[in-house]
Amino acid sequence: MNITANIKMADVIIQNHHLLSVINRFGIQLGFGEKSVDSVCKLYNINTDFFLDIINSFNDPDFFPKQKLKTYPLNLIVDYLYKTHDYYLNVKIPEINSLINKLVESSSGETANAIKLIHKFYNEYSSQLHQHIAYEEKTVYPYILKLEELYKEGNEEQKKLFVSNNKFIIKDYATQHENIEEKIYDIKNLLIKYISPEDNFILCFKILGQLAHLEDDIKDHSEMENKIIVPKVSIMENSLQNI
Repeated sequence: MNITANIKMADVIIQNHHLLSVINRFGIQLGFGEKSVDSVCKLYNINTDFFLDIINSFNDPDFFPKQKLKTYPLNLIVDYLYKTHDYYLNVKIPEINSLINKLVESSSGETANAIKLIHKFYNEYSSQLHQHIAYEEKTVYPYILKLEELYKEGNEEQKKLFVSNNKFIIKDYATQHENIEEKIYDIKNLLIKYISPEDNFILCFKILGQLAHLEDDIKDHSEMENKIIVPKVSIMENSLQNI
C-alpha cells in the first residue's frame, strides 16, 4: 500500500520501521504526534511530493516513479543524496563495524580467524565506499549543480565556457556503482557460508541484517543516480554542447 500525504507520520514508521532512517535524512525528528505526512513536511519545509516518492520507493521495491522523479530539480535530488552519504558514513558503516568488532572479540580459534578476515574485507569495502562518496561530493555533484544552474539561467557565453573547460561527462560516472554493491553481497556470503558463531549467532544475525539493509539502501541510491540523474544531466550536457 502506497504511503499518502494524509497518513499520520507515526503510522508510516509503525507500518515499516526501516523507513525511520530515511525520514531522518530529511531532518525530521521523532515527536510529531498525530500530524500527517503533509503537515510534518510543511513544518520542516520539505517538498511533500518528493518525500512521498522517496519513502514509497523504499517501502515498496516495485515502486519507482521514474518519470515523476525526473521532474524534480537536480539540486533537490542531490541534496537528498548528500544526506544519504552522511547516513552511510556516520551511522551505518560505523554501526556494522562495531558489531563485527564485537563478534571478533567474543570468538576464538578458527572462527575468530575467519571473522578477522571478513572484518578486513569489510574495512576494504568501507574505504572504497569513502573514496566513491568523496569523488561524488568533490567532483560529480558540484558539476551537476553548476550544469543545472547554467542550463536554467546561464547566457550562451557562460555555457560555451563551461563545456570547453570541463572534460568530465556524466556517462563516465554511470558505471561505477556495481562493484560497490557486489562487495556487500560478497561479505554477506562469507558470513553465511563460513562463520559458525556458536554462542554468538544472534550477533551474527544482526550483522547480516544490517549488511542487507545497507545493500538495499545503496541499490536504491544507485538507482536514483543511474536512472534519474544521469539521463537528466545527459540531456543538459547535449543541450549545452549543441550551442
